[in-house]
Amino acid sequence: MTQGATTDVWTTPLTPLAFLGRSAEVFAESTAIVYGDRRHTYAEFAAEATRVANALAASGVEPGDRVAYLLPNVPEMLVAHFAVPLAGAVLVAINTRLSTEEVRYILDHSAATVLVVDAVLYETVRPVADELATVREIVTVVDPAAPGDGVGSGTSYADLLARGSDAPLPWTVGDERGTITINYTSGTTGNPKGVEYHHRGAYLNSFGEIVHSGHTADSVYLWTLPMFHCNGWCTPWAVTAIGGTHVCLREVRGDRIWQLIGEHGVTHLNGAPTVVTTIMNAPEAVTLDYRLTITTAGAPPSPTTILQMERMGFRIVHVYGLTETYGPYAVNQYQHAWDDLDGEERARLQARQGVGMVCADRVRVVDEQMADVPRDGATMGEIVMRGNNVMKGYHRDEEKTAEAFRGGWFHSGDLGVVHPDGYVELRDRAKDVVISGGENISTVEVEQAIVSHDAVLEAAVVGVPDEKWGEVCKAFAVLKPGRSAEPQELIDHVKTRIARYKAPKYVEVVDELPKTSTGKVQKFELREKEWAGRGDSRIQG
Repeated sequence: MTQGATTDVWTTPLTPLAFLGRSAEVFAESTAIVYGDRRHTYAEFAAEATRVANALAASGVEPGDRVAYLLPNVPEMLVAHFAVPLAGAVLVAINTRLSTEEVRYILDHSAATVLVVDAVLYETVRPVADELATVREIVTVVDPAAPGDGVGSGTSYADLLARGSDAPLPWTVGDERGTITINYTSGTTGNPKGVEYHHRGAYLNSFGEIVHSGHTADSVYLWTLPMFHCNGWCTPWAVTAIGGTHVCLREVRGDRIWQLIGEHGVTHLNGAPTVVTTIMNAPEAVTLDYRLTITTAGAPPSPTTILQMERMGFRIVHVYGLTETYGPYAVNQYQHAWDDLDGEERARLQARQGVGMVCADRVRVVDEQMADVPRDGATMGEIVMRGNNVMKGYHRDEEKTAEAFRGGWFHSGDLGVVHPDGYVELRDRAKDVVISGGENISTVEVEQAIVSHDAVLEAAVVGVPDEKWGEVCKAFAVLKPGRSAEPQELIDHVKTRIARYKAPKYVEVVDELPKTSTGKVQKFELREKEWAGRGDSRIQG
């Protein structure tokens, strides 16, 4: 395997930039982007990406520089997935739900030189706008469709475009293993980690999305999945590669989703199970007269949900992966033999995490000696992965990178079993991550925020079932002797310390926490009580 820049004259370095270059020629007049009254053809899409790339270069952005975007799923965010790497830079797409301090950390750690921010979201940045270590310029995007009257500050997006030119740039790269994006994930231990994707992995994973979600040039893809999350599972590149239509969506609401499905004949969308639930339970929900493919991950969809969605006209594609694997790495590959099973049994099989995607290596479940566990559906081990669709490493963190790749495989931290047919099923999380609405929440981080309240002695946080979000955080708090605090007071306090969506939905004040003889909190006891009778797969086995 060639390392570094490709020098073989008989090969071309792989990059998703080539997708837009091709589609701008093959599908020049086809509709590439829809957003409200806005329409962009593929020729116009490529032209704006080129202008932004030239504008970034004119603004002093050099190859390898990081350019951060804090935007919802609007056209400018889609353009960024091509424009930033076209300028030779690295895109850092930031979670729009983070707090000011979390955004500051990511900007400083990535050493971003330019920040492009939505005018409404500028309020998140405003308190630290003059204190950022490396950001030289803040560019504000004003969206007429946005709620409120956010006006932002600094350079306008129009001003940025005016600096650019239409001078053509090559839709190529010299090194396919060069970094194309950095995606930050908080994991379970405090500060976010920057996951580096390379051009080759993004290119190949895009084909996996095309194949397994069944995209064609007739695809009408609705952006219900945040583009900041694993670069939208590489779908900005995938749908562009196949010449489909991107329907941008600023805010995920059931009524708006159904409106756009009706207006545009949406054929595909991606999202966490909470998105599926939102769609299914919206008052506007109807039974479709065609198949709409929903690709879902973050937590296994329940068999009940799968059956209900299929009756409404949806096709569920269940995938599994992590930020470190470009999003989806495994897929529950449907087998025609399942057609003959009763609905509940078929849905149970579909709820498993499955096998490696066509672009990926095999998914393994291993014991502590890195030996594969038996295919008996009962012996648990850790899920490990490697290959083109696993990250380069953690940005500026060699120690955590080495730890993650010990033994030559990426360690997911997830525990699972392998069934006789080779399909993997997730059974537990080695770390106590709460997956709420597809977002990973560190219980350690939440616990630290609660304990920062001066009335709290100690706390433990676990995930508890929630019909909308799949699971949410619940905190168990022990108060200091003689002190008092109401649950809502503690919840409000946490919201001032970390992103609001990470705050516990429930707080229970208790006299003590269950612990081992060495003082370690036994979270599984708290979790078992909350999930009793609800079928939480994490406490089985």
